[in-house]
Amino acid sequence: MTNGLFTSIADNAAYVAGFVIIIAIAFFISISCEKLSQMINKKSEPMFTTRKMVVIGTFSAISVILMMFEIALPFAPSFYKLDLSDLPALIGAFAFGPMAGVMIEFIKILLELVIRGTQTAFVGELANFVIGCCLILPSSIIYTFKKTRTMALISCLIGTLTITIVGSLMNAFYLLPAYGALYGMPVDAFVQMGHEANANVTSVWSLVFYCVVPLNLIKGGIDSIITVLIYKRISVVLKNISFEYSGSKTKVKTR
Repeated sequence: MTNGLFTSIADNAAYVAGFVIIIAIAFFISISCEKLSQMINKKSEPMFTTRKMVVIGTFSAISVILMMFEIALPFAPSFYKLDLSDLPALIGAFAFGPMAGVMIEFIKILLELVIRGTQTAFVGELANFVIGCCLILPSSIIYTFKKTRTMALISCLIGTLTITIVGSLMNAFYLLPAYGALYGMPVDAFVQMGHEANANVTSVWSLVFYCVVPLNLIKGGIDSIITVLIYKRISVVLKNISFEYSGSKTKVKTR
């Protein structure tokens, strides 16, 4: 699998370079907003702590597992499926800031590539990362500046609207043409598959409107509702994890 991944990287060097640039931009935005929030709130916290890195690694692993459980939707063709792999990243971003969320998304994609490689020449992986960040960054950035339940609801709503808009535009202008070129299929073939699943689909934009829009609304809505309901309780536990070092062993405790 790893050899196949390296071959894919070599064959798609230009695309991978663009992927790296987008990842760098996401990290720059998240780090800048965290620093600005600390300045406004007059707090000074380290970007990386042992606690934060352990949580990021754990949540990344959970995200990869959730990514493998895809749910087919009755109103969309089989290539559109629902998964909740962004949920751990959203909870992590609420607890530790937007950079933690972006790191979870990034590590999730890396683990996915190592485990299963890429069958889409990195198109699917890039889309997954971008869509995930479009939910996590707006939600966690807004919440970072004012941590109240009302603001959590508002920030998640904005995040859900963001992934719906960006996801729709990406599908119409980039993803469907990219997959068509990758698999040697006209875009109309995807429209036909959409029509077979949903009679309302007759064009690219109707495919986006009747399939992509509700998919992202459902995805963002479920992730948001679960996060708002449980993140406070989880964050209390996460932020009270302590580490004790004894020789070569590390013990994890909660205070």
